[in-house]
Amino acid sequence: MKPSLRFLFTSLFTAFCIFTSLSQEKTPKQDQRYIFFLHNKFIEENDLSAPHPEYGKAEYNEILASFRKDNFIVYSEIRKKNTNAYDYAEKIAKQVNKLLKKGVPPNKITVIGTSKGGYIAQYVSTFVANPDMNFVFIGSFMETDIEQIPDINYCGNILTIYEKSDIYGVSAIKRKKTSKLKINHFKEVELNTNLKHGFLYKALDLWILPCKKWANGNYDLN
Repeated sequence: MKPSLRFLFTSLFTAFCIFTSLSQEKTPKQDQRYIFFLHNKFIEENDLSAPHPEYGKAEYNEILASFRKDNFIVYSEIRKKNTNAYDYAEKIAKQVNKLLKKGVPPNKITVIGTSKGGYIAQYVSTFVANPDMNFVFIGSFMETDIEQIPDINYCGNILTIYEKSDIYGVSAIKRKKTSKLKINHFKEVELNTNLKHGFLYKALDLWILPCKKWANGNYDLN
């Protein structure tokens, strides 16, 4: 099978599984926790087998496996190339609202995004506007965003993770201050891996473990 056809088949199959699992979840367990994982732009534009010239292989499947290993139900798919972040966030917000309508407590739902996926997650936070939901934005804030993307307003329990050597992700304190919606918890984690933006390509416990703690309601990250 050609790579382009394999990519299309994988994306369609994954999307089908996501929507099927959402529709079949009629009586969710109250203690079950859910993660929506939104990947970076490189995965959107390249086959998973293609390494980034500087950062190496994007360990998308390994990241998902790590979350699932800890009994999270994980919804994720490989987006098609040139996906519009705003439109895709609306789609994810609808999926989140389906879970909420089925009775899943908002604090049991976590939306995690890396790089472009982090921006999509920020829009989801704005659209759903539920202060009890959990969000993790990874390597996805620059100070110029305040002026260039003014329509994002954080809402929920917000964790941001950024790498000190990464110019594409810094502290998002400024966004917290400009956001007009309710933020119940806010915390930031600065990493020092020296991997630049490549840190989020890897299934590193340094950023995955804080995500898991946040998704489990450990807002002190103890």
